[in-house]
Amino acid sequence: MLIAVDAAGGEHAPYEIVKGAVKAAQDNELDIALVGRRGVLHVLASRYAKKHGFTIIEASQVIEPNESPIEAIRSKPDSSIVVGINLVRDGTAAAFVSAGNSGAVVAAALLNLGKIEDIPRPAIGCFINITPSIPILLIDAGANVDCRPEHLVWFAYLGALYVSRILGIASPRVGLLSNGEEETKGNDLVKKTYKLLKKTNLNFIGNIEGQDILKEVAEVIVTDGFTGNIVLKTIEGISDTWLYSLSQAGQVFAKAYSLPLRVLHRDMGMGSWTQKLDYREYGGACLLGVKGNIIIAHGRSRAKAIKNAIVLARQTAERDIAKVIREESRE
Repeated sequence: MLIAVDAAGGEHAPYEIVKGAVKAAQDNELDIALVGRRGVLHVLASRYAKKHGFTIIEASQVIEPNESPIEAIRSKPDSSIVVGINLVRDGTAAAFVSAGNSGAVVAAALLNLGKIEDIPRPAIGCFINITPSIPILLIDAGANVDCRPEHLVWFAYLGALYVSRILGIASPRVGLLSNGEEETKGNDLVKKTYKLLKKTNLNFIGNIEGQDILKEVAEVIVTDGFTGNIVLKTIEGISDTWLYSLSQAGQVFAKAYSLPLRVLHRDMGMGSWTQKLDYREYGGACLLGVKGNIIIAHGRSRAKAIKNAIVLARQTAERDIAKVIREESRE
């Protein structure tokens, strides 16, 4: 199984991307294709190529974060994003991982892979590892700003299917994000979506509020991409603040008690909480509804996040999620 990785996308490319890919290959026996400028990647990854099955795929162009996705795709056909997605399209790679311009990744996947028939819009499903026992999936996490009720119903189906295949939960609970638990609460989109979800065969538990995201209420939380992206960025911001505060406090106590910081965290039982608050533990989000397995990583991803995004890509490809969605959507 070959996983293609965008080595030119993200704030810390290419060094952190290559570092994460090497770690993923070492720990998981993966074949990885690094997509980017061959000269740079050869210097960074050549010593790992034979031992870990690395391939370097030339892509002379890079789509920058501030570029318009559609214009960039058309003007930069040899960009790392387009070349990487084409590897999936052509059957060379089982999945593609990118921390680059997420809008360009979504647009390139739609244009070059195509949307699965009968699914009105693809959506980004992002795992949030905050709950005590299992993570939750937030969908849509940013692919669709303006949505109709039927779109959200499809997001619910996609999310439930993904969670059941990745986490092994037979009938995941689906909650609709709203400003109140009652059926009458929410804007027009939420109210109409609620009525449609009630008629499905999903394990729909009704509306859930913002505070329920941090509780074991549902395995899948459905919302539009505008709201979902704000929720995701808010959680990441809180996580960053908490992790920084823990680190600062830990350094003070570590000095006072002459203990290494990680030992202090372990003895205080903070290790697992640090992991749960760290977005790098999952590393990526899956673009569901296109004809290929695409993982979108955070633009600030460093090696650990890239490694975990590649592992998620492998899990997604092993379960052939794109094919499963295609087959399920026909029923």
